This record gives sequence, C-alpha cells and structure tokens, in this order.
Amino acid sequence: MARTSLDDRIKKQEEAVFKAKDRYEAELKELDKLITKRRELESKELVKAFEKSKKSLKEIIEFMKGDADEED
Repeated sequence: MARTSLDDRIKKQEEAVFKAKDRYEAELKELDKLITKRRELESKELVKAFEKSKKSLKEIIEFMKGDADEED
C-alpha cells in the first residue's frame, strides 16, 4: 500500500514538473518575441536618426565603435 501511494505521489510530481516546464518554455518564447520586437523598434529608430543626420555612415559607425576622435 505504501509503495502505491509513493508511486502516485511520484507520478503527480512528475506531472507538476512537466506542466511547469511547459509554462516556462511558453514564457521564454513570449520573452524572446518581446525582445525581438524591441530590437526591431530600436532598429527603426536608429535608421530614422541616421536619415536625419548629417554624419556619414563611416562617422556613425566609428562613433558607435568608440573609434571617433574625441574633441574637448
């Protein structure tokens, strides 16, 4: 009798773990979607800023890399 009870508890706990894993994976997928969306929006914003800028692409890339000469 005790073994059956223990087996039932193990089975129940396994189901709980699988359910938690499924939920974790779903939440992780949603997080990835949100991060991707944010990056897309940031990319669009960056392109708009570049289009309005009077700087060349080379100047902007150098600035972003930190290679631009700093003027004081």
